[in-house]
Amino acid sequence: MSMERSQERKIVVDGDACPVKAEIIAVARSFGIPVIMVSSYDHVLRGEEGVSIVQVDRGADSADLYIANHITAGDIVVTQDYGLAALALGKRCRVLSNRGQEYDDLGMDFMLESRHARAVERRRGHYSKGPKAITAEEKIYFQHKLTKLLMILQENVQL
Repeated sequence: MSMERSQERKIVVDGDACPVKAEIIAVARSFGIPVIMVSSYDHVLRGEEGVSIVQVDRGADSADLYIANHITAGDIVVTQDYGLAALALGKRCRVLSNRGQEYDDLGMDFMLESRHARAVERRRGHYSKGPKAITAEEKIYFQHKLTKLLMILQENVQL
């Protein structure tokens, strides 16, 4: 990987339900890495220095499809959607959940199977509670994990 590649790297955020936008922006700014926030027109996001906003149709997968079509190897994707995470891994991106978990190929099959099982249960009329609200400690943990990932990637580029 060359130095030019690190300048092209970007952080792409599935922004509709992302609770760590401010943390992403702060970390990205400290590393000089651009951020692209992708969300539907239902969500109002503001661009700022180093942050581009892309708004897409309201369709269930519109943001995911946009992201999948605009990421390249070496990008960092932040999403809680397992399907998008699997697509990003297939494009050789690094993928973090909103809670700081780094997705990898080894665990992805299990996550996708679990998602399918939950969808089957919902179709049968069995609904579960959604994820718990993210805590301040989890936001700090996410920020730490993103910082650590960017430091590792930066060190690998400079070797």
